[in-house]
Amino acid sequence: MESTAKFFQQLITLYRPFENRLNMELNKHDLHRAQWTILYYLYNYGSATNVEISHYQGVEKPTITRTFASLEELGYVSQAPGKDKREKRMQLTTLGRNVYERVRVSIDKLEKEILNGISEEEQLETIRMMETVRNNIRK
Repeated sequence: MESTAKFFQQLITLYRPFENRLNMELNKHDLHRAQWTILYYLYNYGSATNVEISHYQGVEKPTITRTFASLEELGYVSQAPGKDKREKRMQLTTLGRNVYERVRVSIDKLEKEILNGISEEEQLETIRMMETVRNNIRK
């Protein structure tokens, strides 16, 4: 098998098991991956619009709108003032920030377990490669 084909086959076979494990951990906190990704983004990058999050996640805007609505219902996000009245920005609430920090502890533990035996140097090289692949896909 050609290395490029094997690379992408490994990527495909890695993704679902990881997402399943992640969702199992997130379910303990009454969250799912789409919600977690938004909490992660807002915690690390600040307020954002639906469009910004949809580009980040690579999903359609209506999907993000529904996820934002569920997070708003939980009290984890709220509307933030935008550049103009039409722009709807979302930000973490104090509760959302606290939830993110609490869940982050258990996710860190899961991720360390999964990456056991892989050096930090290897992890950084893999991150670099994944960024390059993603940028090539988006061209």
